[in-house]
Amino acid sequence: QYATTGCSLTLHHTEKPKHEAICEYRPYSCPCPGTSCDWEGSLEAVMSHLMHAHKSITTLQGEDIIFLATDINLPGAVDWVMMQSCFGHHFMLVLKKQEKCEGHQQFFATVLLIGTRKQAENFQYRLELHGSCHRLTWEASPCSIHDGVAVAIRNSNCLVFDTATAHLFADNGNLGINVTISMC
Repeated sequence: QYATTGCSLTLHHTEKPKHEAICEYRPYSCPCPGTSCDWEGSLEAVMSHLMHAHKSITTLQGEDIIFLATDINLPGAVDWVMMQSCFGHHFMLVLKKQEKCEGHQQFFATVLLIGTRKQAENFQYRLELHGSCHRLTWEASPCSIHDGVAVAIRNSNCLVFDTATAHLFADNGNLGINVTISMC
């Protein structure tokens, strides 16, 4: 199905649907969580789409930045999104708050590469929460936007913490997460 965009595999018809679901050459969906955007396009068009359709997303330059999530006490499910540019690539930083059990909210923080799965293997990210006497750190390889935030959460490839932990590190309802990207 994706031969016109570069896929050269020839598969038996029984294997084709499984491959098409994960094919690197299938169109990319809008990676912006918390929106009902149904945009699809090439990898090269993703950043242009984000800059034009999702203008509220801030982009910071550099390998080491602070991702500031404001007003973490907002009720219900909330997504905070930011972009980080370094090493000639763009990374999407996502903090997602959602209710896991009745009345119990959890935060999920992860980094996605605006790129392929193979490209994502070349990078590591570190997320750090700092408090006066506490530090919480998570290190991992970013997921590709082809997989998305939901896959990162489902595979536990993210920093997970509860509301009490968020409040331990928050300052007036704002949570600063140090984000460091490095090459492997």
